[in-house]
Amino acid sequence: MATFEPGHLHVERHALNQDDYSYNLHIDYAVSQDPKEGTGMLFKLHGSVQGKDLDEEFFLPKDQAFDFARHAMHIAYRYGMPKTAVLNGTMHKQYDQMFEDVRHQLDVKSGDPVKPEHLE
Repeated sequence: MATFEPGHLHVERHALNQDDYSYNLHIDYAVSQDPKEGTGMLFKLHGSVQGKDLDEEFFLPKDQAFDFARHAMHIAYRYGMPKTAVLNGTMHKQYDQMFEDVRHQLDVKSGDPVKPEHLE
């Protein structure tokens, strides 16, 4: 299950049996300023994975903000999310909405420059 509203994505899955996994994750996000990187997006990932609470934040510069799912998954792995888990399997609509909202909030246009050091 996934729900989206501007600034917030909620994804939830309940284990079907004892060998399965569950999570209940919320990603809140807003435009933020970083002294070194400039304008970007501050993401707050909170909820639980396999019953273990998590609450972490991460900042991504404007040219990297669309890589939020990879960063969120790395955090979830640290809290027990199986490496085989896929969050975006049936949530394409909600992810598309979130990508569009991030693009709108950061005023990202096609062809905007990427910092070369972010490509390393």
